[in-house]
Amino acid sequence: VQLQASGGGLVQAGGSLRLSCQASERTFNTYTVGWFRQAPGKERDTVAAISRSADTAYYADSVTGRFTISRDSARNTVYLQMNSLKPEDTALYYCAAQAGSSWLTHRGGVRAANYWGQGTLVTVSS
Repeated sequence: VQLQASGGGLVQAGGSLRLSCQASERTFNTYTVGWFRQAPGKERDTVAAISRSADTAYYADSVTGRFTISRDSARNTVYLQMNSLKPEDTALYYCAAQAGSSWLTHRGGVRAANYWGQGTLVTVSS
């Protein structure tokens, strides 16, 4: 499965962006999908994840209440709506897919991914 992440850009603090992760195959819809981010000099961390059926989601504490993950199975796409952006949200954002569901309970991290998309850069200016 090939994943294509898009939607990054430069935005002022308080602004919004929507990231998209589109897959090349419909089997994508059988995977748990996660968004990760990596700031310079830091590890790649889980931001949010969504279950196959979209009925369960996980959010990192730092983004709870500001970010929303969703998926459109007809389009083989997962979205990350990011509102009230802060300078500390600046990072490369990656989408990934896993056959399991450990991300939904904040387990596994990057090692649990079966597929990765390329990063999309989000820059939030103060």
